[in-house]
Amino acid sequence: MATSIVRYLGELRTSCMHMQSGTEILTDAPTDNHGKGEAFSPTDLVATSLGSCMVSIMAIKSKDMDLELKGSTVEVTKIMQAEPRKIARIEVILNMSIITSDKNKTILERTAMNCPVLLSLHPDIEKVVTFNWK
Repeated sequence: MATSIVRYLGELRTSCMHMQSGTEILTDAPTDNHGKGEAFSPTDLVATSLGSCMVSIMAIKSKDMDLELKGSTVEVTKIMQAEPRKIARIEVILNMSIITSDKNKTILERTAMNCPVLLSLHPDIEKVVTFNWK
């Protein structure tokens, strides 16, 4: 089964349907690239996926450690390069909602730095990751 079906709707907008769940995400081209910017752009989704993946894999690991990450937030900033147009840099700030030992922090940070999205991104993309612990 396909992971998703992407349908072009016109005016630089797509509908992306997740086949397993039926969830739909709309994308728009950004305003600096002829679009309306009314939804995530495809490159916004790449950057956002990194933050989502990092905190999700940390949450999986935290269950084994009897820790709860609920309430943690991730701020993601994507910086584009003009020529050729591509993602140049992704900044990720993980604001962790728990108080825990330095050992646990190290384990969770290493887990995040091995998330599948981070490992899949091109090495030319600069990744700046900051962990803020309570």
